[in-house]
Amino acid sequence: MRISDVLADLGGDFPTVTPSKLRFLEEQGLVEPRRSAGGYRQYSPADVERLRFVLRQQRDRYLPLKVIGEQLAALDAGQSDEPLTPRLATSDGERASSTAPGRTTAATLAETGADPALVDQLVEAGVLTVSPSGHLDPWAREVVTLAAALAEHGVEPRHLRSFRLAAERQVSVVEQIVAPLRGQRAVAAQAHAATVAAEVGELCGQLHTAFLRSGVAGLTR
Repeated sequence: MRISDVLADLGGDFPTVTPSKLRFLEEQGLVEPRRSAGGYRQYSPADVERLRFVLRQQRDRYLPLKVIGEQLAALDAGQSDEPLTPRLATSDGERASSTAPGRTTAATLAETGADPALVDQLVEAGVLTVSPSGHLDPWAREVVTLAAALAEHGVEPRHLRSFRLAAERQVSVVEQIVAPLRGQRAVAAQAHAATVAAEVGELCGQLHTAFLRSGVAGLTR
């Protein structure tokens, strides 16, 4: 698996994880992906589960990496009851996890407690789109969750259309950056394009957040 595949796999549970975060965890010795002939990282399903374990321990238990490293060592030595087992795929080849980005439908969202009326309103407002096969956008689950939280402050789905348009403009910038790489047929170039796209996209998101925080801070001065 490439870094972009790992980000997609982990994104449902850890939407803020970035390529730089994965590289940092590798530098700390918590995961050791193999390298392809071209020098690109190749993650196995077991590597992804190690990353999932590390991120969960950080998020849910606020453990330092040193302690998490010790836990991983115990797991590797068979001294723990919590095995790192790769998640199996279903018969159609998709991950068994229901949080896989891009495979969400209005029905599966309703099963998780999302308000069907809110989902319909987001689709009608153009905040979410539905593919011909009935699947919603990648990260639709997170969009609906955030939209529901904003609705408690009086923000309606139609107000979120501007957020979508702003994101699409940022995607256009990323697309221009990776276009030369995507135009190459080499597998290594395609993998590099995916990695660059994920990293630049994350940087754009961080820059947007910085501007937003700066503006909001000015409201209370």
